Amino acid sequence: MALPDIAETRKLSDTEINEQISGTRRELFDLRFQQATSRLENPHRFRHARVKLAQLLTVQQERERSAAPAN
Repeated sequence: MALPDIAETRKLSDTEINEQISGTRRELFDLRFQQATSRLENPHRFRHARVKLAQLLTVQQERERSAAPAN
């Protein structure tokens, strides 16, 4: 599984980004829970989820800064 591409993330709408942020945070929570109970089969999913979350938050922050009036 390849790492997520930020170009695809930039194509999403604001609503989709917010939904994916929530979903990715939930996925990370579930992965941590699986790891704590020794049921985690694919530990590389942690990295993919963290990268995806970072990209989503970066795009969200870029949009907020570009929408804010310049001082």
